[in-house]
Amino acid sequence: MTVSVIAATRVRQWPLATAATACLFSFVAFWVAQRTANVTMLDLMVYRAEGETVRAGGDLYAMRATSANLAMTYPPFAGLLFTPLTLVDVPLMRTLATAGNLLLVVALVHLSLRLVTPDRPRTAQWKATFWAAAVLVWCEPVWTTMRYGQINLLIAVAVLWDLTRREDNRWAGLGIGLAAAVKLTPGLFAVLLFVVGLLRLRQAGWNHWLRQALTATGVFLGTTLVSAMILPYDSKRFWTGTLFETGRVGFAEETANQSLRGVLARLLHTDDPGMWWAVSAAVLGAVAMTLAVRAALRGDKALAVVVCALTALMISPISWSHHWVWCVTLLVLLADRARTVRPVVAVALAFASFALWWVPHDPGRPELDQNPGQMLLSGVYPLVALGLLAGYALTRWRTSRTS
Repeated sequence: MTVSVIAATRVRQWPLATAATACLFSFVAFWVAQRTANVTMLDLMVYRAEGETVRAGGDLYAMRATSANLAMTYPPFAGLLFTPLTLVDVPLMRTLATAGNLLLVVALVHLSLRLVTPDRPRTAQWKATFWAAAVLVWCEPVWTTMRYGQINLLIAVAVLWDLTRREDNRWAGLGIGLAAAVKLTPGLFAVLLFVVGLLRLRQAGWNHWLRQALTATGVFLGTTLVSAMILPYDSKRFWTGTLFETGRVGFAEETANQSLRGVLARLLHTDDPGMWWAVSAAVLGAVAMTLAVRAALRGDKALAVVVCALTALMISPISWSHHWVWCVTLLVLLADRARTVRPVVAVALAFASFALWWVPHDPGRPELDQNPGQMLLSGVYPLVALGLLAGYALTRWRTSRTS
C-alpha cells in the first residue's frame, strides 16, 4: 500500500474517529454527572429484590423493596429476567447497568438511523450515530432512565431490532414478543404489524408483516406460559388481579406521569379521571393507529413505528417520563424529515429542558392543585406528541384533498 493510499484512508477514517471520541467524552461527562448527583438507581434495586424473591420462592406481588416501599408491577417473566442481578454485588451491578445503558443509547440511535435512513452508507451511519448519541444521552428521559436504573432503553432496542430486520429474517418478532412479556405496552407494535399484514394479505398474500406479528405473539404467549409453569401462583395473581391495579404503579396525577391520563388527572384536579380518560384514550388510540397503519401501507415504516410508539406512551395509564426514551427515534425522524430546523430544535428542547420538574412535586401531591402554566409544563411530552400527530394528520388531510 502506497503512502498516498494510507494517507487517503486515514483522512476518510478521521471523521468517524472524531465522532466516536466526542461520543466517548460525552458519555464520560454523563457518567461523572450522574455520580456527582448521587443517583440512587432505585428501580434497579427493586429489580434486584424481585430477582431475590424469585430465587427464594417468595410472593412477587407482596414484595416491597427500598426505602420507597416499591412493589413489583411487571408480569412474572420480568422477575425471572432479573434473577441474574442477584449474582453480583450492588456496586458492580450499578456499574454494569450504567455501562450497559450507555451502550444501549448507541444501539438505539443506530437502529433509529437504520429505520429512518436505511440506504445511508455504513460509515456515514456510524458517524451520525456517535454524534447523535453524544447529544441525545442528555435528554431527560435518558437521564432519568439511568438515574433509576430502568430498562426502557433495552425495551426500545429490542423492538427496533425487530423492526429494522430484513423482511426474510426468521427471528423478526422475537424482540417485540419478549419486550411485551416484560412490559406489555410494546404489544401495540404487534397489533400494528398484524393489522398491516391483514390489509396486505388481500393484495399480496402471505407477507412478512403477518409473519412478524405471529412470531411476536407466539413468543409473548410462549414466554408467559413458561413463566406460569415456573411461577404459577404469581402468574395467576398478576393476570387475574394485579394487572388491573393501576394504583400500584403510582398516582395518576404525578408530574412524572406523561400519559394522557396524567394530563387529564392534573387538568381535572383528580387522581381518577375515569371515563374522561377511557374515552379520550380510545379515540386517540384509534385515530393515531389509523395514521400509523396508513403510513406503513404507503411504505413509510419509520413514521408508522414512531406514531405507534407515541400512541402507546399516551394511551397507557402510566407513562413515566423515563418511558419516553422513544424521543430519540422521534428526533432522528424529525431531523431527517423536517423542512426547517425549528421543529427539531423545539422538540429537542422539550425533551432536554427537564420542564416537567419545574413544577411543585413531592409526597404532598401538589399536582392536584396546579395552575394552567404548571399544567402546560407538567404535560410537555404528551402535548408535544399531540401537536406533532395533529400536524401530521392535518398535512395528510390537505394532501388528500389536493390530490
